[in-house]
Amino acid sequence: MPGGLVALALGGFGIGLTEFLIAGLLPQVASSFSVSEAAAGWLISGYALSVAIGAIALTAATARLPRKAVLVGLVALFVVGNLLSALAPTYQVMLLGRIVAALCHGSFFGIGSLVARSLVAPEKKSRAVALMFAGLTVANVLGVPFGALVGERWGWRAAFWAVTAIGVLALAGIVALVPGRAGETRPSTVPGRAGPMAVGGLRAQFRAFRSWQVWLTLMATALSYGGMFGAFSYIAYTFTEVGGFSPADVAWLLMVYGVGLVVGNLVGGRAADHDRDRALVLALLGLTVTLATFGLLAGSPTASVILVFLMGLFGFAGVPGMITRVTDFAHGAALAASANVSASNIGNALGAWLGGLAITAGLGYAAPLYVGAGIALISVIVMAVAAHQARSPAEQRTDHCL
Repeated sequence: MPGGLVALALGGFGIGLTEFLIAGLLPQVASSFSVSEAAAGWLISGYALSVAIGAIALTAATARLPRKAVLVGLVALFVVGNLLSALAPTYQVMLLGRIVAALCHGSFFGIGSLVARSLVAPEKKSRAVALMFAGLTVANVLGVPFGALVGERWGWRAAFWAVTAIGVLALAGIVALVPGRAGETRPSTVPGRAGPMAVGGLRAQFRAFRSWQVWLTLMATALSYGGMFGAFSYIAYTFTEVGGFSPADVAWLLMVYGVGLVVGNLVGGRAADHDRDRALVLALLGLTVTLATFGLLAGSPTASVILVFLMGLFGFAGVPGMITRVTDFAHGAALAASANVSASNIGNALGAWLGGLAITAGLGYAAPLYVGAGIALISVIVMAVAAHQARSPAEQRTDHCL
């Protein structure tokens, strides 16, 4: 494994911790600043909103800069944001620190995925992206318990000091181990497409969005995340109200889900390098079947444990392939890679909203699983259409543009 990939994975781990650890620290933070639970919740929702905005804005603003330099700047921004949070004298400064840290999130994973794939042979590009995202998936498993454990022993500020230290290590690793022009000139591997991947100004970045394949991939990404998070957002209620688990069981059940994310990410990356479109369709189909089956068997504790693992596995198995797909058809435009991160966040919000509507309508706490299955099924259709068009002779000869 190239050392640069390890540095990128460490950066992903730190960014993932920042996103997830706050959930286990909210009561302490709210008490420390004497704010309500709703106000403290903005430390989560404000972060998510800033991710979606920063992914596009910062990538567009840095389009002409060398990608390694941009990554160094993004991780430095991440360090500053977490340092602000660790030192925050008021709730407003704490929120500002969260926003600053969040701005780098989408661009880091978008640009970082292009750099990661440039560090390995073309036939291993999806595995390289999966290794970078492994840091994020591990953080998903460890984030909440890490925050709760450190916060309980040394206070919530200690958790942010720890994440700041991880950011400094990742920054040093990227500076030392990522080649100076990584991600700049890797040739395209899309059938029928020759020439270097796009690196240049904003106009060149936006030209990538003339391709139907880019839009179809972004749509499939948003829908796949919407399906998974439509179910996951209310999974604690499903466990306790339908499955008969105690509230204390939810923590280890979420760990099972997180392990599924880690496994799915790594398996999905390898499968995408073998036959990407087929792997993506199968992953989305697996997610659809898993969610529908989960809805039927949510009352069984044993089935719930197995199915929540499979939900994580299939839910993240498509991530590496989606990113390499959108960047291939976008000729390496970093803006398209970052847009993929924004699409996933839009999908998260859509799925959570629709799942909440189902519960409000009185359909029960298993209903979000069926909602998620329906959204995931649409993603299967979109991905199947994209795969079919990509195989057509006309699509292989030229870009299928709007």
